[in-house]
Amino acid sequence: MAETLEPELITIVEGPPPEFHFVAEAWAFSILEGAAPFLPAMCQVRSFNGERLMERCHRAWSTHRPILLDYRQADGLRRQVEIVGARLEQIEGVDVLNLWVRQPVSTLMMPRPDDDDSIEA
Repeated sequence: MAETLEPELITIVEGPPPEFHFVAEAWAFSILEGAAPFLPAMCQVRSFNGERLMERCHRAWSTHRPILLDYRQADGLRRQVEIVGARLEQIEGVDVLNLWVRQPVSTLMMPRPDDDDSIEA
């Protein structure tokens, strides 16, 4: 019987929920293998210790464990999405993680073709 690996969690403790944006680059579609329909999405998350979070991502991926972003939605419910890529950068002295995730198609907010500032569920 195959062993089930516990996922690593990165939890957003305070602040607003992350804003996910559809990623249209061709390379991003290579990360979508799975039984359910997913789209590649990206968000940015500020951190007090981005290097430590990057180490946790690398450690999880090196042992073939999933790593999940755990956050509170605007309605107060907790949600998790799988992180498939991460890059750390400094913006004005603050650690910012750029996270690429596998976002279920049913939950991704997409811009309307006629109005780039509007979103629909």
